[in-house]
Amino acid sequence: MYGHVEKLAQEIRKGAASVDGVEAKLWQVPETLQEDVLSKMSAPPKSDAPIITPNELAEADGFVFGFPTRFGMMAAQFKAFLDATGGLWRTQQLAGKPAGIFYSTGSQGGGQETTALTAITQLVHHGMIFVPIGYTFGAGMFEMENVKGGSPYGAGTFAGDGSRQPTELELEQAFHQGKYIAAISKKLKGPAAA
Repeated sequence: MYGHVEKLAQEIRKGAASVDGVEAKLWQVPETLQEDVLSKMSAPPKSDAPIITPNELAEADGFVFGFPTRFGMMAAQFKAFLDATGGLWRTQQLAGKPAGIFYSTGSQGGGQETTALTAITQLVHHGMIFVPIGYTFGAGMFEMENVKGGSPYGAGTFAGDGSRQPTELELEQAFHQGKYIAAISKKLKGPAAA
């Protein structure tokens, strides 16, 4: 709602694009809330990133799915989008494709890891390969002096009331995740990867 997922997504896209021969695109899923509801929630204007359709997923070699958290799970808008991928599931068009997850929560106890764990079920049903970042981000994973979102499951940030912005360390972790998953996607695609 406040643009935190988009900020992380932009860094993930930059990280993915830093891998030679990889083209990274940024998309958003359709909004399910009406304008009057968004207005009452004081939601800022939506991103200008294009709206993706389920069938466009089949064109990609890999994914990094990002969403805000709602009660410890992905937001309803993203769940509605994934619910519309039944045709892709039926024909197994996403099977074997690598996918990572990143997220934004309102608080430190907002469910970053439960969001990842519950989102993995979507990947499993499609036969996608879940690619966590593990501890490949190195020392940044062990930050204890400052509040930091993210986990071995993927990059993350805390939005609070919307005023807290992703920290430099959170953005660096997002860049790393994009680069990491792009490299894995390229390896899985084979020598002709583009």
